[in-house]
Amino acid sequence: MGRPLRADAQRNRDQLLAAAARVFAERGTDAPLDDIARRAGVGNATMYRHFPTRSDLLVAVYTDEVAGLCARAATLREQAGSPQEALHEWLRLFMDHVSTKRDLALAVTGESSALVAGWHRAMLEAASTLLEEAGRAGAVRADLDAADLLTLVKGITLAAADRAQAERLLALVNWQT
Repeated sequence: MGRPLRADAQRNRDQLLAAAARVFAERGTDAPLDDIARRAGVGNATMYRHFPTRSDLLVAVYTDEVAGLCARAATLREQAGSPQEALHEWLRLFMDHVSTKRDLALAVTGESSALVAGWHRAMLEAASTLLEEAGRAGAVRADLDAADLLTLVKGITLAAADRAQAERLLALVNWQT
């Protein structure tokens, strides 16, 4: 790993990632990179210094999104009223992730399979921890597998016409005790 960035360079990188996440969410992953630099308040040269290609920027944005989702699992474990509530809330966040990051995820499929596998492992680990705690509390079926649960939630999210329908479909699934 390289040396840490100077404070101003780190700030520019963070602004670029935040702007890119917003622009990609609003306009898709083919949005002009110039718009991202402008929204971040930096010049194109600064953007290309940090992210030489669109793919580099997409990977960085998606990596940040996955890391944020996984970090929320730990926060929910500490803050939720019960393990069941923590799991359910995280699954709702996972639904949001799937529905809003679908184009972003598809845009980086050309990246190394190790990177994509790492993202999947991180999300599976977060879900597994929450599921295990809910299982110990007797709040979920004993035969429930985290990978199956994530596949189910992803399928519901992608098949539903909107968020409300996805919520209704998830409520129909008998995964709780």
